[in-house]
Amino acid sequence: MPKLKTNRAAAKRFKKTGTGKLKRSKAYKRHILTKKTTKKKRDLRKATMMDKTNEKVMKKILPYL
Repeated sequence: MPKLKTNRAAAKRFKKTGTGKLKRSKAYKRHILTKKTTKKKRDLRKATMMDKTNEKVMKKILPYL
């Protein structure tokens, strides 16, 4: 069986946790930050887990992660 290629764009955005879940960073933190509250911006700093509905597809894209 041939080797599988990893999607490099996805590999830069996701990390695997010890339990096998995918960790991702949150969106909406790049620009137009003046209208967002301090609390909202502080919450966007934290990483979060990938949604279960997308996890199966992402594991196919990232076979060696």
